[in-house]
Amino acid sequence: MSGPVPGERLVVIGYGPAAHRLVERLGRPGPYAVTVLGAEPEPAYGRPLLTAVLDGTLPVRALRLPEPPPGTALRLGVRAVSVDPRRRLVRTSDGAAHPYDRLVLATGAAPVLPGPGWARDADGRLAPGVRPLRTLADAARLASGSGPVAVVGGGVLGVEAALALRRRGRPVVLVHRGPHPLDRHLDARAGEAVTGRLRALSLDLRLGRTVAAREDAGAALALDDGSRVEAAEVLLCVGARPRVELARAAGLAVRSGVLVDHRLRTSAARAYAIGDCAEPLDGGGYGPDAAPGPTGRVPAGGFASAWDQAETLALLLTGGDGRHSGARGVLRLKAPELDLLRVGTTAGADETVVLGDAAAGRYARLSLRAGRLTGAVLIGLHRAAAGVVRLHQRGEPVPVDRLALLLGEAPPYEAGPPPGTALVCHCNNVTGDALEAAWRAGARTAAALAAATRAGTGCGGCAEEVRVRCEAWSGAGTREEAVS
Repeated sequence: MSGPVPGERLVVIGYGPAAHRLVERLGRPGPYAVTVLGAEPEPAYGRPLLTAVLDGTLPVRALRLPEPPPGTALRLGVRAVSVDPRRRLVRTSDGAAHPYDRLVLATGAAPVLPGPGWARDADGRLAPGVRPLRTLADAARLASGSGPVAVVGGGVLGVEAALALRRRGRPVVLVHRGPHPLDRHLDARAGEAVTGRLRALSLDLRLGRTVAAREDAGAALALDDGSRVEAAEVLLCVGARPRVELARAAGLAVRSGVLVDHRLRTSAARAYAIGDCAEPLDGGGYGPDAAPGPTGRVPAGGFASAWDQAETLALLLTGGDGRHSGARGVLRLKAPELDLLRVGTTAGADETVVLGDAAAGRYARLSLRAGRLTGAVLIGLHRAAAGVVRLHQRGEPVPVDRLALLLGEAPPYEAGPPPGTALVCHCNNVTGDALEAAWRAGARTAAALAAATRAGTGCGGCAEEVRVRCEAWSGAGTREEAVS
């Protein structure tokens, strides 16, 4: 990719976390005149942290991301209605036209909604009390409610949302058509461990069930087995699909998402795509629920991957060189009651290590090839999580004492930098040393550490580790003060 010509017009469609990261990394003064078109009236915010609004951990304002660099033309509440790749022109809902020299599609994904039936009125709109969880407005409305909630869908978002609402004191019923929650991510034995833990947390699980109808003027759901769920509020968490309507109408190559190569280029000249709307040519979508593509590869996805794409594209747009590999595939459930980590894949393993401890609610599965980690699932083993992620991402040999690794008793730092320099927050490149330095400088709570270092303000996957470290340092500090 050739470098930019000073003053080139860059139009970004969408203003979620991926678009925000791109604009932030381009910097200012930069080589482009940047215009950002955001369909939501809100400025960019940390979408993965919406469940923290549900349980009251964070106020709405805490999710907002920093202001874009000075000089960025930010158009909020404005929707792009058409793209003309030949004329290089974007038209918007307010009647304006935005010419561009380079275009970035960051349109994200839309929640999957049920077809005509129990969830919709006669005019096709969602029925009162039925909503998805995709925007800040969705989270704020749910957080202001009371009474029982039915969460439909037991994927990552459904489980996180159900636990967040339960922490807020609301009775929750989780309806999931699969055999166990998170069945797209976990094998049957891990699913049993998760199911047991959720039931111990007073979640009412209706597994292998679907909603057949809404009854009693919207106050209850009838399930396909004839049972009932008493709940006037229904949260839909049944998946998301890339927003590709704009790209498809413009003639860009689209499969389930907008097709991009390893340099994030679409089929249209000088047009790129990042985030949930993008799909690699040689694999499935980038999202955490991505299905295998034509080659059978499921690329790493989710929020961290979107930020990686944004940083790669910023480098390319400013004349640098690079490619997006999608190599970071870490799923960390954002729920303090259920510590769950999944990394990599079990494909191609020549050794499998399984640890099951039903009484303590712990489970682990390590998949290795030639002594190195290809994938792992950890439940209730938070002390092992950082080491396992590091081993996977660096391709380092797994220690011979597998049990000590899983119990967190033998740190896997046999080579390379000491533990303090290992990343805790991958989204913001925050190390353990940086966190400890901030704590010693006075940031003595998890919230204060997040404000000082931005750790936990990305995907939120490290929030529990930040909290645990903060508590450990606080305990150690109290003991030191008592001794002195």
